[in-house]
Amino acid sequence: MSRDLNDVFEAVLDGVVVVDRDGRIEFLNGEACRMLETSAEAARGAPLAEVVADPVFENLLGSVLETGRPAVQDDRSLPRRSAPDLLVDVAASPLWSEKRVPNGVVLTLSDRTIQRSLAERVAERQRLSAYGTIAAGIAHEVRNPLGGIRGAAEILASRTEEPKLRDAAQLIVREVDRIRSLVDDLMVFHQGEVLNLEPTNIHRVLDDVLELLSMDPLASGVELARSFDPSIPDLRADPDRLTQVFLNLGRNALQALEGKGTLTVETRVALDQRLPSSEGTSLLTVQVCLIDDGPGIQPDVLEQLSTPFYTTRRGGTGLGLALSRHWVALHGGALHLESQPGEGTRARVLLPFDGPPEETA
Repeated sequence: MSRDLNDVFEAVLDGVVVVDRDGRIEFLNGEACRMLETSAEAARGAPLAEVVADPVFENLLGSVLETGRPAVQDDRSLPRRSAPDLLVDVAASPLWSEKRVPNGVVLTLSDRTIQRSLAERVAERQRLSAYGTIAAGIAHEVRNPLGGIRGAAEILASRTEEPKLRDAAQLIVREVDRIRSLVDDLMVFHQGEVLNLEPTNIHRVLDDVLELLSMDPLASGVELARSFDPSIPDLRADPDRLTQVFLNLGRNALQALEGKGTLTVETRVALDQRLPSSEGTSLLTVQVCLIDDGPGIQPDVLEQLSTPFYTTRRGGTGLGLALSRHWVALHGGALHLESQPGEGTRARVLLPFDGPPEETA
């Protein structure tokens, strides 16, 4: 039984790009069009370098045409305009003329983004588990002495008539309570609190968050904007924990804006950013982005922001972002921060429509 070759290529799960000897594209299948954010009609006849900015693709093409031998490049980041970059493996194979001279190349693009996301989720869970182990150790060593210190300070405050000593004792009590509160926050990583899952309108959650943010003194002079996708159905989620997550991210943005600029909240169905399930399949995902046009974040700071107790804000505990990652991870989702100095910051939260796997719920 004969089949049309185009139908065969369209059934292939990898991206297929056929390039002639002059480096011009002759054919793309549907998966390649998705990866490269183009159409077959627009790309046909265009130089490969105009469609793919990564020079490695051009180098592969030149190598294969010169040597006639296949070549492979793994773990290439494929830049895209309207979506996060893809991680792809690229294989290049020669096409031969009747005289056995290479006169074209077939590029095969294998999307490894889902596998990378799964690996990142595993690493995230391992980090959270490590935080929990640390938290348990801190709680064990600190809670009992704190109780004794607080009790002694209360006794001192009740027995002294000297105002300075009484004020000092009350200060000790307040500081002990602050430390105990930090320990309690850390214990969330160890206890793995259960989510109260229910059908959740993500836009209602975000509207409540924006209303709370609008009453924050830091929001004075800041424009709060919405860009919601009305087609998003209810999610299976814990609305209280999501409120905690988005409120924390929003306050971080307001602090960065320092009373001027815009904070935009966007939602959309992320067809090209599906989350991996524990079985390695992909899950339909909703994406919530909080975008500010503030000063941005230096790369070395960005790498450390999710580490407990790391903070650049005076008076901050350094636990807000780490706890937000924790609650998003319990939902089976992912939280990514993207920022460049001078270009603002984007906090991207991905959540599966069907909620987390049963074992984490």
